[in-house]
Amino acid sequence: MAKIDINKERCKGCLLCISVCPKAMLKKSKQLNKRGLNFVEFQDTGSCVGCSLCAVICPDCCIEVYK
Repeated sequence: MAKIDINKERCKGCLLCISVCPKAMLKKSKQLNKRGLNFVEFQDTGSCVGCSLCAVICPDCCIEVYK
């Protein structure tokens, strides 16, 4: 089981990470960050495999994966 940490203040909400997650563990937040953008949130359902595809595709390096 892995944990994903997303820096919500750096996230610009491009949603690339959501598109590559094989377990659909990420979702667009309804909340806004300080820049007025909807950031991405990690939904911890316990099925994250820690593949790190989300962190690799993130253009702003907002995601850290802990296994």
